[in-house]
Amino acid sequence: MVGVDEQLRVGLIGAGPWAQQVHAPGIADHPGTRLTSVWARRPEAAAALADPYGAAVAADPAELLSTVDAVAFAVPPATQEEIALQAVAAGRHVILEKPVAATLAGAERLADAVDRAGVVSLVMLTRRFAPETEEQLAQLHATGGWTGGNARWLTGALLGGPYSASAWRHERGPLDDIGPHAFDLLDAALGRITDVLAAHRSDSGLWHVVLGHEGGATSSATLTMNVPVTPSVVEVSFYGDHGYRALADRGTSAQQSYTNLLDDFVAMVESGTTAHRCDVRRGLHLQRVIELARRAAAPVA
Repeated sequence: MVGVDEQLRVGLIGAGPWAQQVHAPGIADHPGTRLTSVWARRPEAAAALADPYGAAVAADPAELLSTVDAVAFAVPPATQEEIALQAVAAGRHVILEKPVAATLAGAERLADAVDRAGVVSLVMLTRRFAPETEEQLAQLHATGGWTGGNARWLTGALLGGPYSASAWRHERGPLDDIGPHAFDLLDAALGRITDVLAAHRSDSGLWHVVLGHEGGATSSATLTMNVPVTPSVVEVSFYGDHGYRALADRGTSAQQSYTNLLDDFVAMVESGTTAHRCDVRRGLHLQRVIELARRAAAPVA
């Protein structure tokens, strides 16, 4: 175990926009972590990211794993799944992006591997690491009586901007990219999602998903990454016995949320704690919801 006074040596897999904007500066600036090594499929991209922070450029993932205590991922789900399994087998703690794997079977393999290894895992569900979100969820739970909810997540991310060239986002669409965020918040407020009651994907890539929750609540999510809106429209609301409530965004940035994630991550490693509201098992649950929605939207043969 890393000592209390030591920084965690963290390796970063990936060198794209999210790694540049959030992961690398967050790890480098946090008092409990040190950006030790970077690997990306394009060595020149890895070097451009690593050099300002004095990090090494690894020739391959195995070299990176040999020099770190933990690994952060900013790569497509299939690549994350493959390398995260190697990392966990080597006893390395992991910071994962959503979805945690390319398939439900892959997410199950990864969650089981994390459990066997006894390592720390956290999934970057951005708004769950914003203090205002947890405060409002606690208030919703204290009040109780919520019978329904809605999430509306509308972006133009696939039309232009830093993520518009992302092949996996174009292939899998908003269900896999922004769906986990929406499903996580609805689930956290209304109770565990147990079923996808209906789902539809339009030709333009617009998803409508109706969810069933433990205790009888229902909710819906509208998801698209093909609407030219700036800034993105993100609305999550709930209603029931005590009226209507909307989750307020009080401006916590993705960078600050990542710093908060690192606070939890370092504390978990130091204490030997592996359970967290946003650990790999949470990622697995959200992957099941994605799979159920995709099946529900599949045309009947």
